[in-house]
Amino acid sequence: MPADESPLSSAANKSENSVTRTDTRVQADLSRMVREAVSDLERKKRSLELEIEKLERRRDRINAEMKTSFAGASQDLAMRVQSFKEYLVGSLQDLATSAEQLSLSTPEPPVNRAATAPSPAAPEPPPPPSPTAKSPYLLDAERIQSLLDQYRLRPDYYGPVWQLRRTFEPIHADRVANWMLNQGGRGAIKTLNSRLQNVLVASAAISMLHTMHGDRLRVLVLARSPERLGDWRRGFQDCLGVSRTDFGTRSGIMLFESSEPMAQRAERLQENNYLPLIIIDESEGKVALSLLQFPLWLAIAPDPANPASEAYDFY
Repeated sequence: MPADESPLSSAANKSENSVTRTDTRVQADLSRMVREAVSDLERKKRSLELEIEKLERRRDRINAEMKTSFAGASQDLAMRVQSFKEYLVGSLQDLATSAEQLSLSTPEPPVNRAATAPSPAAPEPPPPPSPTAKSPYLLDAERIQSLLDQYRLRPDYYGPVWQLRRTFEPIHADRVANWMLNQGGRGAIKTLNSRLQNVLVASAAISMLHTMHGDRLRVLVLARSPERLGDWRRGFQDCLGVSRTDFGTRSGIMLFESSEPMAQRAERLQENNYLPLIIIDESEGKVALSLLQFPLWLAIAPDPANPASEAYDFY
């Protein structure tokens, strides 16, 4: 030990060196912890950025699908079918009116033409009232137009169950407005040559009727095959947000392959104060007259310009 260095000074130096080393280790540990924390935050940031990019791509894809699945297809179909005459709708409506007014009368005795003068012609019966005047189940015209404008201009893709959730174009609104206002909820509309588009139009009518009548409304769909009924089921789930629990004999939507049990079910529903809505798929080549007795029925009329379509025949 040097002569000028005392034991106390040596101890002080050792203590100071120990403190210095401790401070250095603490600073090193803090630096390492800060680097690890920053690195972890950067990893989380990159992960969140990737998730955000995935969600944005999914959002863009969904928006594109919603715009093209109905809007684009409907515009193309509108150009193809706009020139067709609406004669089938009028024919079916006239037949329905005739069936309602059908009555049996006793035959008149033979007339002796030599002894009697010709009787004057019977006066013509008064014209039948307009369909809307006979249907207390429809909304007023102003409310109908308001709902159609809402579906067309302000679509709600995440609305409540039974509210229309898909893009609604003018061609669809025209079909529904004509069926409700001019046909009184009882008649046919010309097919859009796409079951998806036909389901969209029917779904709009169902949504509007459900707005007025709530759970009292019951929808009965007639199609000739399980495959076609499956298309209607999936279409309603997509357009109205209904689930599988909404289908069945005790639920809001019922599916039938034959008109006889369908008519029987509709009669029982009426007896229990429900409101049946009959929907007839365009694949039905024949329609039972028993279905035309109900207050609301909507038939998808085949396209006369399409050779694969069949005109309706009543039995």
